[in-house]
Amino acid sequence: MPPGGLPYLYAGSRHAPRSPMNDFQQALEQACSAAGLDPEGARLLRLGSNAVYHLKAPVIVRVSRPGTDMAPVRRSVAVARWLQSEDYPAVRAIDVDQPVIVDGYLVTFWQSVSDDGDQFASTPQIAAILARLHRLTAPENLHLPPLDPFASAVERLEANTWLTSGDRAFLTATLARLRDAYAGLEFVLPQGVIHGDASVGNVMRDRDGNPVLIDLDGFGTGPREWDLVLTAMYYDSFGWHTREEYEDFVRVYGYDVRGWPGYPVLREVREFLMVTWVSQKAAAGDAWSAAEAAKRITALRTGTSRMDWLPS
Repeated sequence: MPPGGLPYLYAGSRHAPRSPMNDFQQALEQACSAAGLDPEGARLLRLGSNAVYHLKAPVIVRVSRPGTDMAPVRRSVAVARWLQSEDYPAVRAIDVDQPVIVDGYLVTFWQSVSDDGDQFASTPQIAAILARLHRLTAPENLHLPPLDPFASAVERLEANTWLTSGDRAFLTATLARLRDAYAGLEFVLPQGVIHGDASVGNVMRDRDGNPVLIDLDGFGTGPREWDLVLTAMYYDSFGWHTREEYEDFVRVYGYDVRGWPGYPVLREVREFLMVTWVSQKAAAGDAWSAAEAAKRITALRTGTSRMDWLPS
């Protein structure tokens, strides 16, 4: 488990899928064959935006859902190559021509960070790796996109068949309000390279205990506060980090985003996006996600505590 006892989804978690879906499995096998890798005995680690597998070789395979845009998948591989050239501690894309395309599935291959399952970094390690990332300047030919916080939310709400008409109307109105509030924010940190989803779930420990940044799909440019807000709200909104863990994060990074006047707005934006994410999983038929989504929507409507929200 990561610091603070946060039960993220990983192989063996009570919320992890128990068996891979046939279509993902077939895409995995064909892509491995094209890349010269052995898919036999592959373990499904998690199923979210991608199906993520661990091969017997120390390789992680990410299989996108059908219809995934090619550009960000290609960019995540290019970002990994750039970070490697900077000797920055991020997951490495293995040396094959990728992504491999199989019947609309986009498949990418990555070096496994560790052999013993998910070992999450401490909050000081997260802070250190973010501070180092935020000092980098990306080459222009990488074409990192500017942050668009609400792009995925719009798509999720439009495509979601699980939401009631009342919930959809409420979330749509909330989206419009948050767009206006976000547009009025005055950020104080220098803008530049950001990870986009920087939290304990995306910083792993390698075989030597060193932190490694993973999940490079959301890389872009924008306010550094966006990368800091998750650790802050995991502490003060959800209680997923202890006070000591958060204070260590602030001490190492050198800035407490909670003292910035725009923090409540950014926290609310992030909470809203978390609701749309779990609602999307509810629409896919997952009963646990449906119960969690309903609870979260009620919390947004009523302004009640988020301390009973669970990682999803």
